[in-house]
Amino acid sequence: MNKAERNYYGSLCTEMYEILHEKAPQDELDFYLSYAEKGKKILEPLCGSGRFLIPFAERGFDISGIDLSNEMLQKLKQKLPEAKVAQADIIEYSPKEKFDYIFISSGSVSLFTDIDLCKQILCRIKEWLSPTGKFVFAVDTIANRCADDNNYATAVSVMTKENCELVLKSKNYYDKQSQTQFSPGIYEMYRDTVLIQSEFMDFQTHLYKYGEMEQYLKEIGFTQVKTFSSFDKEIAINDQCEMFLFECVV
Repeated sequence: MNKAERNYYGSLCTEMYEILHEKAPQDELDFYLSYAEKGKKILEPLCGSGRFLIPFAERGFDISGIDLSNEMLQKLKQKLPEAKVAQADIIEYSPKEKFDYIFISSGSVSLFTDIDLCKQILCRIKEWLSPTGKFVFAVDTIANRCADDNNYATAVSVMTKENCELVLKSKNYYDKQSQTQFSPGIYEMYRDTVLIQSEFMDFQTHLYKYGEMEQYLKEIGFTQVKTFSSFDKEIAINDQCEMFLFECVV
């Protein structure tokens, strides 16, 4: 499996995501909207099914998106057929234009658990920015560590529009040395208690310590970096918050 494809959102994962996370949390949406300006070019890598991209587009912002998951992008296009999106691996994507604002929401940068690969991706994103552009993103912190559990157990169960039960069974293991949270999951679709479809997801996230990402961003060449601990833009002072939010300027 390609390292960039480890956290691939397949059909059942996408179905559950749409049921549980159809719309962006308002405080998070407002945070990312606060950097947007009309007439400026915006890019959302890892845009998924569009819960952030669509509200941006509906407000008249010039926004484009990319995502590796065809299943997620299909959901997005169903909701906004005219959306400017492309299916692409972020490490291979080569836009023909520069962007004034690039953001990655929901801690998705933590999905790049290979730190060398993560640095390559951050470096590429820096190259996509205009000279005065900003890059804003979030990562999960070590405060988000899950308790270890070696046995698969039902984590979530939802009903689909087709009146089928969609179940996620998962387990957790945290590796302290690599700061990787391993949370493999099995998605199962049942109709009248009969299993009709299943899907495995090798879900992994890197959990960050305070000051870790800042060092990477400095190495890459970002000259100004602000680290927030909340969507209210409170300055982070340690890694006891659940998420770090970064505002980066070339």
